[in-house]
Amino acid sequence: MSELPPLVQDLALILVVAGFVTLLFKKLRQPLVLGYIVAGFLVSPHMPYLMSVVDKSDIQTWADIGVIFLLFSLGLDFSIKKILKMGASPIIAASTIIFCMMGLGVVVGHGFGWKQMDCIFLGGMLAMSSTTIIYKAFNDMSLSQQGFASTVMSVLILEDILAIVMMVMLSAIASGSSPDGGQIVGSLLKIGFFLVLWFVIGLFAIPLFLRSVRKILNSETLLIVALGFCCLMAVISTEVGFSAAFGSFVMGSILAETIEADKIIRLVEPVKNLFGAVFFVSVGMLVDPNILVGYAVPILILVLTILVGQAFFGTLGYLLGGQSLKNAMRCGFSMAQVGEFAFIIASLGLSLGVIGEFLYPVVVAVSVITTFLTPYMIRAAEPCYNILLNRLPKRWVRRLSHIQTGAPDNTASDNQWKSLIKAMMLNTLIYSILSTAVIALMFSLALPLFRRISVELTGSHWMGNAVCGLLTILIISPFLRSIVMKKNHSEEFKYLWTVRRLNRLPLVFTVLARVLVAIGFIFYVCNYLTRFKNALIIAIAVGVLVLMILSRSLKKRSITLERLFVQNLRGRDIQAQVSGRKKPLFAGHLLDRDIHIGCFDVPESSLWAGQTLRQLQLRNRFGVHVSSILRGALRMNIPNGSTILFPGDKIQVIGNDEQLSVFSAAVRDELQEEDTEIEKREMKLRQIVLTARSPFIGKTLKESGIRDKYNCMVVGVDEGQQNLTLITPSRCLEAGDVLWVVGEQTDLDRILALH
Repeated sequence: MSELPPLVQDLALILVVAGFVTLLFKKLRQPLVLGYIVAGFLVSPHMPYLMSVVDKSDIQTWADIGVIFLLFSLGLDFSIKKILKMGASPIIAASTIIFCMMGLGVVVGHGFGWKQMDCIFLGGMLAMSSTTIIYKAFNDMSLSQQGFASTVMSVLILEDILAIVMMVMLSAIASGSSPDGGQIVGSLLKIGFFLVLWFVIGLFAIPLFLRSVRKILNSETLLIVALGFCCLMAVISTEVGFSAAFGSFVMGSILAETIEADKIIRLVEPVKNLFGAVFFVSVGMLVDPNILVGYAVPILILVLTILVGQAFFGTLGYLLGGQSLKNAMRCGFSMAQVGEFAFIIASLGLSLGVIGEFLYPVVVAVSVITTFLTPYMIRAAEPCYNILLNRLPKRWVRRLSHIQTGAPDNTASDNQWKSLIKAMMLNTLIYSILSTAVIALMFSLALPLFRRISVELTGSHWMGNAVCGLLTILIISPFLRSIVMKKNHSEEFKYLWTVRRLNRLPLVFTVLARVLVAIGFIFYVCNYLTRFKNALIIAIAVGVLVLMILSRSLKKRSITLERLFVQNLRGRDIQAQVSGRKKPLFAGHLLDRDIHIGCFDVPESSLWAGQTLRQLQLRNRFGVHVSSILRGALRMNIPNGSTILFPGDKIQVIGNDEQLSVFSAAVRDELQEEDTEIEKREMKLRQIVLTARSPFIGKTLKESGIRDKYNCMVVGVDEGQQNLTLITPSRCLEAGDVLWVVGEQTDLDRILALH
């Protein structure tokens, strides 16, 4: 029998050891991540008394796959709309903490005399707190329902997103000889360009694809399709100069907006857990005890840096974000540990060969120590606040305890201007990026092909230039029209135009600025493909743009594309509304008029079950309107009077507070009375011999009333055979018949008394 390859042997060793160690850590109520790291240390070559892995390079490949799936899973939990709804407060807090902690890490690294790249990567690692560990600590300490806990989790989500951007930045910095401002700005612009491009294209195309194959998708095929998209985006990301982890995160966040997102999350969870375990085990394999002993002093200093730095800069960040001093300190002290992203950043530095091998085990040791200290730091926040309260001037305490977020309310006109300018800039940015991407693809892929065909047919490449130029302008025409026309007929634009004459000139300027942007794209295409004079090209560009604006078909096409994109973006919200997990969108408009929509469950013992809405007369009795009924996967909108209610139905009704309160009480109280004589409900089987004086003689089974009058059921007649003979309702009963009857004891006694 042939031997197993080393890869399978190593995987078996890793999973077995990791399984036993994580069970122990689960028993000790410690984070599983630490268990995986300990397991990796046990199977590493640094532990000579135990078995160790044979081929570390294969394990590293699996670990790289683990990073991809970890970030893909993180992207699935990320929602663009959720981040936008957070407001500025978490963004201010997260940015402050990351930049300050990164700077502090760089300074401490330089103090140790480490290389510049080691210091930069160290700063990136120290800036990342652990979402998993903090979430577990809040649950263990029963703090997850407190207000400051949700604030911390919002900032942690933003930190994870900024960590993805940081990884791309660190890769760009590591590829150059030395980091400079121009390189960093260029990298940021490149990240922004591709992020917007991928999100817009992905949110447009992928939901359409999933919708078209939804009928034939099962759990197996959906898992394969989702992981296929993940790996495809990882490849595309590496091709354009980013990391595979960045691409997988982007694909996860795109799929997070689809209707299938919840199902994909459940399906991907086991895959993520498997490869994530391999990744964290590989982290533990790099922990060298000799390095830990040699760097004991830096490790202790870094632990103190994390504890003090996060406590101070975390508190500062939350204060700047608008939290009171007490909440800011509780939030800041909670984040005093090194998170899992530090390991991913360290792996990136090692794979790029820009950091020393000592840095990985040092950061792992710091992470382990700070993880164990996290609960103590959370508990220390309030005593430290009380000490600070007694030391600070009273005037400072009053101000820090009553911080208000945001600026005072502006006038309605100012708010309308802000809303309009923000929408116009976002619209122009998105469509400009799409137009740039189309032009780049057409000029790099299609133009050489058209030129080659043109040379073969006409001997010149000008015909190819013309065809490529026309196709390019035709493709980007909906985008250019949207740049110019979008928001020109919005409520904000109309309000500002009519409320003050002084607003009209700036409004016209916003239109002209967008016209110039659109003309610039057409000018670039014409200038690249022709040798016309600039004046002629400008005239052509203006003429083409006017035709785009006047084209009704192009207007219809632009509106259709935009509506389809918005529908895809709202797909998951629509699914949540249909399934009853989220209130309909119109509920907010009803709230403005003191009318609400409520969702109520029909109890199993409800008196309403089995009755139609017409029979229940809910509108007449309570003044409410039934808008929808949810029954399993079925949703019935605007049910009519003949719709029957079933136990377990969820009914959505519209009414004011008083009406819904009375309705809720009726749903809860109008139930079947509990049977106090449950023992008498037992069903029994009895043999009844029909005598000559039986009132059933000469009657059919149906006429006898055994079922209707006595509430019993004849299951058969005994004719001396092994099995009972079934009896039909039309059979005439005769004296001597032996009937087997099922019923309650009291009903059976009534029948027996007749014989």
